[in-house]
Amino acid sequence: MARRRFFVPEILNDIAALDGDDARHLARVLRVEVGQRYELSDGSRAVLAEVAAVRKDHVEFRVLEDLPAAPRVVHVTLLMALIKFDHFEMVIEKATELGVAEIVPVITARTEVGLEKAVPKRLERWHRIALEASQQSRRDRLPAVFPAIPFRDAVRLDKRYRIWLDEESGGAPLLTALPCERHIEDSIALLVGPEGGWTPAERETAATNWTRVSLGPQILRAETAAMASLAIVMAAWHTSVSRDNRGT
Repeated sequence: MARRRFFVPEILNDIAALDGDDARHLARVLRVEVGQRYELSDGSRAVLAEVAAVRKDHVEFRVLEDLPAAPRVVHVTLLMALIKFDHFEMVIEKATELGVAEIVPVITARTEVGLEKAVPKRLERWHRIALEASQQSRRDRLPAVFPAIPFRDAVRLDKRYRIWLDEESGGAPLLTALPCERHIEDSIALLVGPEGGWTPAERETAATNWTRVSLGPQILRAETAAMASLAIVMAAWHTSVSRDNRGT
C-alpha cells in the first residue's frame, strides 16, 4: 500500500513540520505516532520521513532518505472559463490529478454575473483543493491557481502551443491537431469555454492565433470538456516522450 504524501513549507537540515489542518488530521484522526513513516514534498524535493514529535496541531518529521523524482510532465496551462463554483472546483481537483501546471479562471461574456467578484474569497479554498488533490495523486509539485483574468488577457498568453476548444462544428479533432513532434519542454495552453459556449466575437478573437479543436459531435459540459482535453493532451505527450526515451 502506498504511503500518504503531504506537502510541507520547507525541508531544512533534514527536518520538516506540518501545522494546521494537516497536522490536526494526522494527530487526531489518523492518531499518528512517533516513528511512523510518510512521504513529504516541499515542491522541489520528495523524501521519506518519520514522525519525530506530535502535538495536537504540530507534527515534526525527520528525513530518512530522498525519493526518486517523479517523471517530468509537459507544462500545461488550463485557461478555464469561470463557471459555477461547484463545477469549477471539480475542474481544479481533476486537473490537478491529471498533472496540469497552472489553472487560470477566465471571465468570458457568458460568465454568470457576479461570479468574478467572488473569486478572491474562493482562492484560498481553491488552493486547498489543489493541495489535497496533489497529495492524493502523489505529485511532487503543486499546480498554481491564479486569480481570474478577462478573456482579452487570456488569449494573449504566450505558449508554444495554444489550443481552444469550440463546440461548433468545423474544428479539427484534438488528437489530430496536436503536433507530431512533442517534447517534455513544450508549453501548452488549453482554453475551455463557458456554459453556453463562446460568443461570435470571442470566437473570432481566438481564431486569430489559437488552434481551434473539437472533442466530437456531442455538446459537452464545460467541466467535462476540460477534463477530456487535458487527459488527451497529457496522454499524447506522455506516450510520445516515453517512446523517445525507449529509443535512446
